[in-house]
Amino acid sequence: MLEPEHGPVIQEEVEHSHVRCWVCVLSCLLLVCLYVGSLYIWRSSLPRDHPSVIKRRSASVLLVSALSPAVVKAWMHWADIRVNAFVLELMGVRLEGLVPAAILPLILTMAFYLGPLVHSAMDNPKGFSGELQSLLDVQSWRWCVRDAVWLRNQLVAPVTEELVFRGAMLPMLVPCTGPTAAIFIAPLFFGVAHFHHIIEQRRLHKDSMSIILMVSGTQFLYTTLFGAFTAFIFMRTGHIVGPVVCHAFCNSQGLPDLTSALQHPQKSAILLSYLMGLLLFLVLLFPLTDPFLYGPIPVCSLSAPAASAC
Repeated sequence: MLEPEHGPVIQEEVEHSHVRCWVCVLSCLLLVCLYVGSLYIWRSSLPRDHPSVIKRRSASVLLVSALSPAVVKAWMHWADIRVNAFVLELMGVRLEGLVPAAILPLILTMAFYLGPLVHSAMDNPKGFSGELQSLLDVQSWRWCVRDAVWLRNQLVAPVTEELVFRGAMLPMLVPCTGPTAAIFIAPLFFGVAHFHHIIEQRRLHKDSMSIILMVSGTQFLYTTLFGAFTAFIFMRTGHIVGPVVCHAFCNSQGLPDLTSALQHPQKSAILLSYLMGLLLFLVLLFPLTDPFLYGPIPVCSLSAPAASAC
């Protein structure tokens, strides 16, 4: 009896896997080029924070975000991906588990920011009650929604960046790299996309090239780390709303200012709150993102059955 020849079959599967990975990488690069390129189709000598520039660029990235499901759909066709889920579900746009997906990741992120939040409350003459009053002040919110910079930072950027760099890219990466590796690879595209700020800094001649590169390198580092966190949230919850809300909150807070904390008259209490926040974040990281809380996760259907992150 002749033994079946498995060699050609295995080789064909390996080649198909390589092609699928190349299609995945090229699709992610296409999204990066579309997103960043859309910012520069409008010729202007005005700075990026000018209202007219913000409006045009917001329209561009909103259009790219609206087209991102079509890119994912095309990728599924080219890579011969067949799953029992709609494209938008794979991208984290779904109703099941929506409420906990919007609240629990935000609580987790606020725990990490416990130090800065306590610091801000201590600097407020009215303390924590003053911070709460500011948060609930209707007039303040009215001012915010009329401010183009605020709308960009708190609404347009979180929604469009998370939809493109997490919602669209992670489903394309998972079949090639697996869910765990995808959490760390997808943020690299996000970090690299922020290097486009070098162009504007050079155009405005604000700083020397060495300072611009140092600032851009730092920005690459923290945007990549943040991208890994929101990618983790996306893979664990299967929702895009959690990353969007966390992104908006982090944009409102900025980077924690440890230098200022060390110079504060009550630095011991503030530093203790920083430490407590970090410990709370680590303790709550997996319980608050337990997939059990969010129902079946569509993006996990793209990974191998034994994939640990799903």
